[in-house]
Amino acid sequence: MASGPLLLFDGDCAFCTSSVGWFVRAFPHAFVALPYQRAKLELLGLTESECHSRLQWISDTSMAATSRESGARAVGSMMRSGGRSLRASAVDRDSTPPADAHPRAATRSRLRLRASGALWIVCGVLALVPPTSWIAAGIYWAVAANRHALPGGTPACHL
Repeated sequence: MASGPLLLFDGDCAFCTSSVGWFVRAFPHAFVALPYQRAKLELLGLTESECHSRLQWISDTSMAATSRESGARAVGSMMRSGGRSLRASAVDRDSTPPADAHPRAATRSRLRLRASGALWIVCGVLALVPPTSWIAAGIYWAVAANRHALPGGTPACHL
């Protein structure tokens, strides 16, 4: 298994699948998202029960046992990683601007990416540090407990 960030979610839950799909589109190339049903959980030190009840984030699959977060902390770690990815893509754009791009438009685009990345990083950090992490955990619990009733949810989403 390659190293790097991995997000494991319940692939049987339509709400989870659509939510993770949104983050994958928002943070291209920031992490690999995989339904836990397709992962080799024993290699990652996870159980099916852990993955069914909570989102799992592994920041480095080569050190899966020591770089894991779940639930709201997984969401916070994912947002931090995604924000870093957006900021890095803005830096990459600094080095190779498109030939047909207007200089001001290209600069505005890079600044928006940097600002967006910074905002996601801040949101991710807030989800990881008390007292805001307590609020994030409560919100995560409420969403997870009711995911079957949320838009896109199905009976398969019920915990």
